[in-house]
Amino acid sequence: MNPTRRRYLQYAGGAALPAGLAGCIGTVPETNDTDNGTDDLPDNGTANGTDGNETRPEGTGGPGVTIAATDDDPEIPIQPAVEVVREAATTEHPPRLRTTLTNTSDEAVSVGEGRAVHFEYVTADSGTLILLPPAGDNDYPAEPDCWRLTDGIATTEENRIFEIAAGESSSRPVDLYATTEADGCLPVGEYRFETTISLTGGDAETDDAATWGFSVVLE
Repeated sequence: MNPTRRRYLQYAGGAALPAGLAGCIGTVPETNDTDNGTDDLPDNGTANGTDGNETRPEGTGGPGVTIAATDDDPEIPIQPAVEVVREAATTEHPPRLRTTLTNTSDEAVSVGEGRAVHFEYVTADSGTLILLPPAGDNDYPAEPDCWRLTDGIATTEENRIFEIAAGESSSRPVDLYATTEADGCLPVGEYRFETTISLTGGDAETDDAATWGFSVVLE
């Protein structure tokens, strides 16, 4: 098991909660799984949620998140990217990022593991932050207005694969939570997230894979 998978499964020992269960082992086709997340952008259209005077919108609290650095594009026909959608936590939502994978080749490629490539359920190297898909109807076990998990998130080990057509992109939102290892709510500091992107088909060689990551700052 590689280090990325170990981080991905770090919270598998927690209580089995419906919000955290990711399904059974298998292959799931997910072509152009795109979430534009436009309703989460601030009124001024900026991604960092500031109004030009570095004041956060009313109703937000805690540290704001910015992208500090991203790795160079990997030597595979997939170009990863990450952006801030919701800079600061509110009483209703944690901070939110959006990850995007663009197929730069002339043929469709299959990408996996389907959750980890979009940084879903991936923890920071420090173990104190985790990126989770939006909770939907089932909330994660987190302290209100704090966004620190009170219990582990149960996941199943699986190998989801989805296809991205030539020249197309797949985007998904991921929300930022503090883990049970964090000292208090979302802790200030710089944190790195890293995952492995594996490809099959198209211009990809058999077992073609690359590691890619980025760093965020909470301040």
